[in-house]
Amino acid sequence: MHAELRDRGHRVNRKRIERVMREHAIVGRHLRRRCRTTIPDPAASAVPDLLKRDFSPGAANARWCGDVTYLSRGGRWIYLATVIDIGTRRLLGYSMAEHMRAELVIDALNAAVATRGGNVAGVIFNSDHGAQYTSRAFAEACAKAGVRQSMGAVGTSADNSLAESFFASLKREILPAGGWPNTHQARLDIFTWLNFYNTRRRHSALDHLSPIEYEQRSMLAAAA
Repeated sequence: MHAELRDRGHRVNRKRIERVMREHAIVGRHLRRRCRTTIPDPAASAVPDLLKRDFSPGAANARWCGDVTYLSRGGRWIYLATVIDIGTRRLLGYSMAEHMRAELVIDALNAAVATRGGNVAGVIFNSDHGAQYTSRAFAEACAKAGVRQSMGAVGTSADNSLAESFFASLKREILPAGGWPNTHQARLDIFTWLNFYNTRRRHSALDHLSPIEYEQRSMLAAAA
C-alpha cells in the first residue's frame, strides 16, 4: 500500500498507513485450507537439486520454477500449472485443465519457452516430485527445449516455496469462499489476475516493482 501511494505521488508515512488501516479494519486476505497436489511416482528416476533453495531475484531466464494447484469451480476442480522466472518473478507460462495428466505441465512449460522466444537452453526448472513432473513425457519436453530439471527433497515445501507462495497469493486474493460457480468465470478471473500479477502487482523482493517493470528496468540498465 505504501509503495502504491508513493508511486501515485502521495507522500505518506508508513506508520500512518498502518494506523489508518488498523482503524478501518483493513487487513490482508487469509490463506484457506490447502489441497494435496503432489503425488509422487515411486518408479520415477532421480532428479538432482540444482536450485538449492536459491529464490533470490537476479538475471532473467536462468532459473524457473513451477507447480500445480487445485481450484474449486462448480463443485468440481480445475487445475492450474505455472512456470515462473525466479530471477524476475514473472509468470512465463501457465495451463488450465480439468485433469492432472502430464500434458498440463508440458503445456505450461511450452508456453514459457514461447514467451522467451525459444531461447532457453541451460535454464534450470525446479519443481516438486509430483508424478506429472517425474513423468517421461515431461522429461522429454524439457530435453527438447534444453531445460535442466531440478527437484528438492521429497515432502519439503521449502524447496519450491516461490511456486507455492504464488498460488497462496492467487487464492487469497481472488478465490471466492465457495469456489467459482462455473469454469468460464474461473478462467476469466484467473486470467485477469495473472495479467495483473505480471504488470501491476508489486514485490518487495523486486524493490516494489512488478515483474514486467523489473525486467524492463533490468534490460535498460544492462544496455546502458
